[in-house]
Amino acid sequence: MAKKSKVLFVTGAAQGIGAAIARLAVARGDQVVLADINVSGAEAVAQPLGENALAVRLDITQAGAWEQALDQAWRRFGRVDALINNAAIVHVGHAENVPLSQHQQTLNVNFMGPLTGMLAILPRFQGQGFGQFVTVCSMTAFLPFPGLASYAAAKHALRAFHHGFAIEQRDSAFAFSIIHPTSTETPMLEQEAQSDEAPLCFSSSSVSADYVAGVVLQAMDRKTVEVFMPADRARTVRLLGTNPRRLKKMVEQGEAVGAERLKARRAAAG
Repeated sequence: MAKKSKVLFVTGAAQGIGAAIARLAVARGDQVVLADINVSGAEAVAQPLGENALAVRLDITQAGAWEQALDQAWRRFGRVDALINNAAIVHVGHAENVPLSQHQQTLNVNFMGPLTGMLAILPRFQGQGFGQFVTVCSMTAFLPFPGLASYAAAKHALRAFHHGFAIEQRDSAFAFSIIHPTSTETPMLEQEAQSDEAPLCFSSSSVSADYVAGVVLQAMDRKTVEVFMPADRARTVRLLGTNPRRLKKMVEQGEAVGAERLKARRAAAG
């Protein structure tokens, strides 16, 4: 039996994981709304994908912008099967060196943005009688992360909200999946590579955005509740997150390894 095509609403789709999700989804027969505050970037990704892709401008922190973008999605495709909350930003640096306004922006975009979208689309899912919430989170949702402290805090909050909301909706027809990528080769990782204050980001091998996109779509199809990347480190990461003493020791070791790998990365880049 052929797989039924879906209509996906993907945030942060102008680049990185979001763009990779859009390309893979259209390639397999789905229709995709590529939402991004950088609408020209989203349009550049959408244009080669043809009539099954629609680029829309969306500031995910603004409730009104969500309504306008969702209106466009429904006018074009008549429904949305899954909201894939992927958009995120990062401000790299030790907490004391990051302006308070940037800490606030990180929380607004990485936590309140997805929350706003989930609440915005909920009445529409209720009206059509089905829908899926897919959250692209982070392994930092379990780890207080030096150099990305407010980023990790936002991801902690996002995971808690995703699961809390899912439990509230447990008697509904809606599905909920959350995915925690490891370090991924995206413009965000390149941004992190410009700083010396977050070497832990480079303590393990990174994966491609295309690889993460495949994991996200597989989790969506299977309605997997939670996906850890890499899976074989999931238990260790979760335990570390609840043991500050062990976490401190791991960080000290990991930062040394990451600093060496970052040095090699920069040398390879010329």
